[in-house]
Amino acid sequence: MDELAAGLWYWTARHEHIGADVSSYYLLAERVLIDPMLPPGGGLQWLEEHGPPEHVLMTNRHHDRDAWRIRERFGCAVHCIRNGLHELEGRGPAEPFDFGDELPGGVVAHEVDAICPDETALHIEVGEGFLSVADGLINYDGLGFVSDGLIGDDPEAVKDGLRTSYRRLLSLDFDGVMCAHGDPMSSGAKKALREFVG
Repeated sequence: MDELAAGLWYWTARHEHIGADVSSYYLLAERVLIDPMLPPGGGLQWLEEHGPPEHVLMTNRHHDRDAWRIRERFGCAVHCIRNGLHELEGRGPAEPFDFGDELPGGVVAHEVDAICPDETALHIEVGEGFLSVADGLINYDGLGFVSDGLIGDDPEAVKDGLRTSYRRLLSLDFDGVMCAHGDPMSSGAKKALREFVG
């Protein structure tokens, strides 16, 4: 467990379905989890001791992860972008949001699209600001895209679309990025993203 900024916690946990570690985040004062897997080694207890979560935000329809176990324990509301709700049918109740909405914790949802219609970036005003991203941007020793085999039939067109989307998001105030896949950057992320998308 690491604190990226005051009250913003980060950890990784194994996602058995994809066979890799993924990243999760908790806005402690706001009681908001983002793309959560349970913290390893007694995660439910850690959440209870540090202030039970009230909301789970998903950056795309695939990132419910441990949301339903957390909801069962704490009664959290699970929030998913409206055009991704179909993925969650039969898993549990979710509250829809739309691009441009302000979500719990003052988090604002922004459209990314390109890689999938429900790809969302969450703008978070903690510290110098953070941008939480789903599958369109990863960080393993530097910002990048997922492998071409995971992008679709026309990887170059998808990458061009992602670059366009992230260029637009550079207008937001942030210095950190929170990746669902890979390491977060607590500072210097806006500059790195600008260089990456060109």
